[in-house]
Amino acid sequence: MARIICIDYGGKRTGLAVTDPMQIIATALTTVETRELFPFLKKYFQQEQVELILIGEPLNLDDSDTHATPLVKLAIKQLQKEFPLIPIQTVDERFTSKMASQAMVQMGMKKKDRQVKGNVDQIAATIMLQEYLQNR
Repeated sequence: MARIICIDYGGKRTGLAVTDPMQIIATALTTVETRELFPFLKKYFQQEQVELILIGEPLNLDDSDTHATPLVKLAIKQLQKEFPLIPIQTVDERFTSKMASQAMVQMGMKKKDRQVKGNVDQIAATIMLQEYLQNR
C-alpha cells in the first residue's frame, strides 16, 4: 500500500503528517516554510509512494469560510496542477490547533518546545490524519 499525507496549510508554515505504508498509524513528518512546500512534496513523492493528499479545510463553527480558506483553496488548485495523479481530499481542521496544544501539554513537552509554532502545525496535521484513518 501507499502512504497518505496530510497538510495543515498555513500562510507562513505548513505542518505535514504521513501514514505508514499499511495506513494504520499517523506520524508527524515535519513543518516546512509554506514557500518550500511544493519543492519538499516533489522530493518526498519521488522517494515515497503516496496515494492520497489530505488538506485541512479551515471553517468557522457555522461552516462559513475563515480568512485562511481562500489560501487553502489556492493551494488545492496548485496541488492538483503539480500532482494530477494523486487525489486530494479536504478534512475539517476545526479545533486541531487547540487539540495539538493540549496534546503537547499532556505529553509533558517543555514550555519552550510548546512555543515552537512548527510543532503545533505538524501535530495538528497528525490529528487530522489520525481522525481520517479512524473514520474511513
